[in-house]
Amino acid sequence: MEKQLINLPRKEIAGSALKNGRIVLLDNLEEMVDLINAYAPEHLIIMTEKYSDIVNRINNAGSVFLGNWTPESAGDYASGTNHTLPTNGFARAYSGIGLYSFQKQISIQEITRYGLFNLGPTIEILAEAEGLEAHKRSVSLRLENND
Repeated sequence: MEKQLINLPRKEIAGSALKNGRIVLLDNLEEMVDLINAYAPEHLIIMTEKYSDIVNRINNAGSVFLGNWTPESAGDYASGTNHTLPTNGFARAYSGIGLYSFQKQISIQEITRYGLFNLGPTIEILAEAEGLEAHKRSVSLRLENND
């Protein structure tokens, strides 16, 4: 990294960024996967011989780059992925922006009479716990009038 830094036009900025960086050494791949999923990096480069064994276990990363020939800059400029990614660990809850981000989703539910008899008591308990008596009654009335 020191060799690379010397010739960079913005070496002061890059040097300042590196002062905030860390190198983390782990004993095995299990620890590595656990750390990645907890940290939820914006960019993740997996440079191991068997990266295909690891990538399916990564649940939290903005964009993943596999192998020695896949630099992060490829994702920024040429490989077709989006560069708008979740930072600061937000990959635990959000994905990068993609086509699906601009599609409207509608959730649709249908519960059978039998299904409401199974779910109803749970719904009533949760509605009551939230102080939403009308929500609770919307179930209770249906359960009482079960004809």
